Amino acid sequence: MKYVVVLPDGVSDAPLKELGGKTPLEVAKHPNMDWVAREGVTGWARTIPSGFPPGSDVGCMSVFGYNPRRHHTGRAPLEAAAQGIVLRPEEVAFRCNTVTVTDGLMADYSAGHIESADSAELIRSVNEALGKDGVRFYPGVSYRHLMVIAGAEYAKTRCTPPHDISGKPAAPYAPQGPGAARLGELLCKTAGILQDHPVNRRRMDAGSPPANQLWFWGQGTATTLPPFKQAYGLRGACISAVDIVRGIARLAGLEVLQVPGITGYFDTNYQGKAEHALRALDAGFDLVLVHVESTDEAGHMGDAQKKVQAIEDVDRLVVGPILEGLRRRGQPFAMLITPDHSTSTALRTHIVGPVPFALCATNGPKDRVAAYHETAVQGSAKRFDEGFQLMAFFLQHGKN
Repeated sequence: MKYVVVLPDGVSDAPLKELGGKTPLEVAKHPNMDWVAREGVTGWARTIPSGFPPGSDVGCMSVFGYNPRRHHTGRAPLEAAAQGIVLRPEEVAFRCNTVTVTDGLMADYSAGHIESADSAELIRSVNEALGKDGVRFYPGVSYRHLMVIAGAEYAKTRCTPPHDISGKPAAPYAPQGPGAARLGELLCKTAGILQDHPVNRRRMDAGSPPANQLWFWGQGTATTLPPFKQAYGLRGACISAVDIVRGIARLAGLEVLQVPGITGYFDTNYQGKAEHALRALDAGFDLVLVHVESTDEAGHMGDAQKKVQAIEDVDRLVVGPILEGLRRRGQPFAMLITPDHSTSTALRTHIVGPVPFALCATNGPKDRVAAYHETAVQGSAKRFDEGFQLMAFFLQHGKN
């Protein structure tokens, strides 16, 4: 039995006026996801436990089959693990975005989805100037970077994700609580370093938004996870362009597969993800998790049509080719489609609530739901109040 999990990030949504009161999943054409629903079972999983913010760090941990209440310490430590950054016990990792602040407003949480090369150059300049006295900065992918700082008190600082305050005044959402004064000072200094940086001068000349400040959030201390093979008895692999997902995979002992051209954006190499997933299964892996970020990015942009297109791209270029490849190989297989959380296109941020899933297995049982979207899945009685239990259910479903 071969297992595939396809995780279209933030794909579920609330009904949108511009889509006639339907969700992007209801409007999009996704015959392959519908096939999984029709040939298997559907339901709802609460991937974000009560009391946790609805982020990919928590939601993806649940999808991987790990209880966030037991293992989650913060978002940034997971991203640090993806980069091989070892945190000492007294250190706290922060996610730091390169953002665009205009007239005091959070104009863009991603600085126009800045290219990784430009963004890395900015982070290197920041680290050269501020990487001392227990502070260091690490470049990541596009706008997603890390800061590590010594001092356990920083784990208790209250921070706000920048994508939650798009278009709002940034100052009221600056860090608060323990360590806030030093973090605020660092943020001010990054603005001074970045505002007239050659990279930003080039970007403004080209009509692109400047990455004129960093923004700290998602902090936490080092975390560990029990090996996936030990917990579930399978050899697994993961495909993602996003450090947070790769970090969970590394901590769980899954092989992180390198796929050329994957970006975490609309221009990602969808086909390459499908091809490398099938190759991994041929190479002896029992399970492959394929994460796609574009559906979430469209939601954060507030663009319903882009989200519909991203859903259709995932279905046509990822789910479809994987299903076709599995059928052609003639081996028994099981597939799970699930997001990590819902992303509201209207609010441009993540929202709390259970997410719809669909799964099928060769010769497995079926329910009466014939499509994969929020309204259709309302007809399913299957519920997981602890979303991390979905993985065990999926794997057992494949064995039946």
